[in-house]
Amino acid sequence: MTSKNVGIKESFEMINGERVLVIGGGGYVGSRLVPALLREGFVVEVYDLFWYGKFLPDDPNLRIIQGDVRDEALLRASVGRADSVIHLACISNDPSFELDSALGKSINYDSFIPLVEMVRESNVRRFVYASSSSVYGVKEGVVDESRSLEPLTDYSRFKMLCEQVLAERAGPDICWTVIRPATVCGYAPRQRLDVIVNIFVAQAMSQGVLTVFGGEQLRPNIHIDDMVDAYLAVLFAPEDIVNRKTYNVGDLNHSVLTLAGMTKEVLASVREVELKIQSSTDNRSYHVSSERIKEDLSFIPRRGIEKAMRDLATAIYCGALIDPVNNPLYSNIKTLQEKGIC
Repeated sequence: MTSKNVGIKESFEMINGERVLVIGGGGYVGSRLVPALLREGFVVEVYDLFWYGKFLPDDPNLRIIQGDVRDEALLRASVGRADSVIHLACISNDPSFELDSALGKSINYDSFIPLVEMVRESNVRRFVYASSSSVYGVKEGVVDESRSLEPLTDYSRFKMLCEQVLAERAGPDICWTVIRPATVCGYAPRQRLDVIVNIFVAQAMSQGVLTVFGGEQLRPNIHIDDMVDAYLAVLFAPEDIVNRKTYNVGDLNHSVLTLAGMTKEVLASVREVELKIQSSTDNRSYHVSSERIKEDLSFIPRRGIEKAMRDLATAIYCGALIDPVNNPLYSNIKTLQEKGIC
């Protein structure tokens, strides 16, 4: 995996040996992004509490700091060593946030304000913030970056507020970019099985049954390695293209029922899967357009959701994941509860 396969490296300047700080780099996306950054020649520092374990490679160009984003002194030292910052750290998704809303606010929002101040006062030149496509709320039609933000939950509301803080406080000398990812799926060293595509694959592989709640809701998803390529594309891009830009990043938008049917079809050669449909009060539905990042950076997801399903199914089949449905390691909520964090 490299930026080359999205057509970036040939036309945009390569910044070899630059120091990238990945805050929250021990998480699901970080466990794929950090090795990719190292392969591209970046010197990487990861700042993370590692609540879910450490799944990063041994590499002379990787520095690991086990720290809390609310520890301003420790975080300031890491920011001071960076040329670029990618901010992934948060209590991720609505159910995890709702376990302890005060904790979620302190990590996802309160800590973000001093972080932006640190970045402004440092030598950091680029700042990439991982927001969420959920900031749009429920919208009719296709949603691009020009649409209004009407978040439905505290998790998405604080994502929106962090975007506002960045726009208001980053200062003119920082090249900042906001990424609004679709739901990431597929296999990673720090695996999550509490997001929709991964839930479906784990249930189908382990139980032979998929329970679909509702079914008509649209869910944008993206293969985890395509998500990594999007971050690389932004880092490689000239500042005048990505500065003060916001990008939706997703693949095709599928209904929940379609995703379940895709899972059944992808796994057909491995086992028979039964679909069970139940009613749902969850009305969240997102039809998100990622045309802007395609136009600006020639970024197009290459792998597809079916490949994410196959990758994860292979990992389960080969025993890379232990008891995927019940193991708390693969669920943010269960891990936070088991460790007494929430």
